[in-house]
Amino acid sequence: MRRTQQERSDSTRSALTTAARTLFGTRGYHDVPAEEITRTAGVTRGALYHHFNDKQGLFRAVVVEVERDLTAEVAGVLAAAADPLSGLATALTVFLDACLREEVQRISLTDAPAVLGWDTWREIEHEYGLGLLVETLTKARESGVLVDIPVRALAQLVLSAVMEAARMIAKATDPDRVRADTQQVLATWLSGLVRAE
Repeated sequence: MRRTQQERSDSTRSALTTAARTLFGTRGYHDVPAEEITRTAGVTRGALYHHFNDKQGLFRAVVVEVERDLTAEVAGVLAAAADPLSGLATALTVFLDACLREEVQRISLTDAPAVLGWDTWREIEHEYGLGLLVETLTKARESGVLVDIPVRALAQLVLSAVMEAARMIAKATDPDRVRADTQQVLATWLSGLVRAE
């Protein structure tokens, strides 16, 4: 059975992002030439330009894919939690553990701000992380476990603190220690938002 043009296009796009994600995740954006990506993907250089305009466009697509996957992982933990606050604590653990992965460190935390620019990187982070935080904190407030506080502002500040923790882990000479320290600080901070019974 012959594939449609759309199926061929989707297959080419997927081959490029898969190859690029592996290469960027192990060596970093600047150490991977576009020719190596297309060769690894088994496509022409023209295919890269057709689907992504350039290597930076492909990198942005990879960053979005990594963020989407990480958000889905965190959302799964939140959905399975007994309540929003315990879910948030478990989700924090899952996220900070993910920050120890080489792929997340190189693509999302090191190269994304440098290659895409700080503003674009923050837009991507907000698109995937902020909505999930607003939803979780709203549920926590509505269920009476969170103090009455403006949720949107809180979510933005929590996201900023968590992303700073992620960057600290990525740049640390001892990432495991920094990961433990940041979790302790963030968990203590968030516990102060729990409504006293």
